Amino acid sequence: MSNSTIELLAKDLNPQGGVFCPSALADMKVWNSHPKVYLDVAHSGQAKCPYCGTVYKLKQGEHFDAHH
Repeated sequence: MSNSTIELLAKDLNPQGGVFCPSALADMKVWNSHPKVYLDVAHSGQAKCPYCGTVYKLKQGEHFDAHH
């Protein structure tokens, strides 16, 4: 289990406001990690991976604007 917290810029999020874990942003190797899981960061400003415990959160002052 990881206790890492990865701070993200709004531009790091995909168009839906999320990220996938494992992530290269967290310096993870995708080929030897847990299954890929989508995490919605934009909704609350942070999300925790249920597999490894890595927390992805928006940096202070960053805001995600969905472009619909």
